Amino acid sequence: MNQKKTDIIVALDVQTLTDAVKLIEALGDSVEWYKVGSVLYASEGQAALAMLKKYGKKIFLDLKFHDIPNTVADAVENSCKTGVNMFTLHASGGSEMIKAAISRAGLVGKKYGIAPPLAVAVTVLTSFSQQQLLEDFGMALSAEDIVKKLVALTIKSGGKCVVASPRELPILRAEFGNEITIITPGIRPLWSAANDQNRITTPEDAVRNGADFIVIGRPIIAASNPREAALKILEEIHEVQV
Repeated sequence: MNQKKTDIIVALDVQTLTDAVKLIEALGDSVEWYKVGSVLYASEGQAALAMLKKYGKKIFLDLKFHDIPNTVADAVENSCKTGVNMFTLHASGGSEMIKAAISRAGLVGKKYGIAPPLAVAVTVLTSFSQQQLLEDFGMALSAEDIVKKLVALTIKSGGKCVVASPRELPILRAEFGNEITIITPGIRPLWSAANDQNRITTPEDAVRNGADFIVIGRPIIAASNPREAALKILEEIHEVQV
């Protein structure tokens, strides 16, 4: 039984600010955290973040930075200076890139008078199957072993938070305990479709296995009644936590 509170993050995977506002107003106070990814950010930019702040929501900026260290550091400052709670970068960018991002995030907090955003290292995307990792990249290691190596690299580089598939949760908790915060995408309730995700699990299992945050998109945003879907998932989580 998981004794700590697991928060849900709704993936704001919509095309326009109008669509985003409609969803946020439909969900009301049932959801505190929202993920802004590349689709909405490419369409609306900082306006999407300003809108979420206007509604008093917490922001998980998921742009998955992956470049040379100085470029990533500049991108962190430019994207997070208006007040983002968490942002993502690829752990595979390496130790120096991770360190540069974390360092700049700290400076952003001081320079702009905001809480420094938390750097979140993405391990292996949940859309990858084991077969794809082998065929596309020649990786003979299991997805679990690759994820463990990337998490260890993140911790060594000063990181405290990672994104990992729900399938890796038990392994990561056994290996790293509560040393890291784990954000888990690839969450699909039993009553929803898997879509293009491969390494997935249910909200209840993710909570049982130690997820700190679970990211949920289509089961909520594509529902005929998004608020009802969100409350249903929250109820499923609550039943595991009590």
